[in-house]
Amino acid sequence: MLKLNKAKLFTATLLLGVSNFSLNASAIETSAKQAVLIDAKSGYELYSKEAHEMMAPASMSKLMTVYMIFERLKDGRLSLDDEFIVSENAWSKGGAKTESSTMYLPVHSKVKVSDLIRGIIVQSGNDACIVAAENISGSEENFVYEMNLKAKELGLKEAHFANATGWPNDNHKISPYDLALLGSILAEKFPEYYPVFSEKAFTYNNIKQHNRNPLIYRMPDADGLKTGHTQDSGFGLTASAKRGDRRLVVVVNGLKSNKERGDEAEKLLNWGFREFDNYHFFSAGETVANAEVWIGKEDLVPMIVSEDVDLTMKKLDRHKTKVSVVYNAPIKAPIKKGQKIGTLKVVTGEEIKTYDLTAGKDVAKKGIFGKISAVIKGYLL
Repeated sequence: MLKLNKAKLFTATLLLGVSNFSLNASAIETSAKQAVLIDAKSGYELYSKEAHEMMAPASMSKLMTVYMIFERLKDGRLSLDDEFIVSENAWSKGGAKTESSTMYLPVHSKVKVSDLIRGIIVQSGNDACIVAAENISGSEENFVYEMNLKAKELGLKEAHFANATGWPNDNHKISPYDLALLGSILAEKFPEYYPVFSEKAFTYNNIKQHNRNPLIYRMPDADGLKTGHTQDSGFGLTASAKRGDRRLVVVVNGLKSNKERGDEAEKLLNWGFREFDNYHFFSAGETVANAEVWIGKEDLVPMIVSEDVDLTMKKLDRHKTKVSVVYNAPIKAPIKKGQKIGTLKVVTGEEIKTYDLTAGKDVAKKGIFGKISAVIKGYLL
């Protein structure tokens, strides 16, 4: 009886155009207790210090409250001209009596959603957050329940909200990474509303207040997002900057002053833009290689990558990148278009990324005489 050759694991290394860089990516440190720097497009962590530790975010958690409003504006459930009523609860808990972060909303007054957004983002108004929560969901408690559901839907795995304001609460925690991810989502999903984050001042009820984000005054490409401060959490900042097509988001927390949080955030952002870049390897639907076919009516089948292969990496590591295709050769016919037939492996520095490769077309089996010929050929080889 004729025996078939066993399938062999086939690995092909693809030669890609590469660039050499002479500068080494320097090490960097921060005095922040917790910090993370991510690329907004890829979510890649350029810098991490206790980045997945649950922490008290203070007013930085207002970004989730803002998300809940932006989403309703985008899907039509709200309009910027809608008016919300200021309850006594929102007025009393929101800061008017305590002179904490407040928009100074008069009790029982009406406020437009467009103003409320600026009251939350620019003025960090606790009263504005509670007004939004009560009018959107009936109560702050209901709104918080919806916030937590939405956080899970968005992939915020290290977040639990207990209020709409960021007021200190043992159950109100989020990781720096999830805050940075939320900032990235806000910038990408709501470009029509996102520019409010870079507004430097807002006047309401004849009271002018300035945006507390230090970076929008001194870093030309900084355009958001939100500060936070309590006695327990220290000074924190979720900040974003965009240079060309690249957006980086940084979170720092546990610092001693507004100046220090600005200095540390700016330092990390500049370092990230300088030492890292995004690189495009393949586009979704592109043929990466052609695989050998056994007893098929065609000898080769295109191997298609089903998603964009875009990676964030140190500029120094770009010339070290190795890209390879791995599959069991030859692939036995019949083959269906879209069937997984191999793997694309990209090794960058210490990281390995893998992507499924699928068949680009159907390949039918050969007829009986073709099969016999292929078997004899395989046996002789």
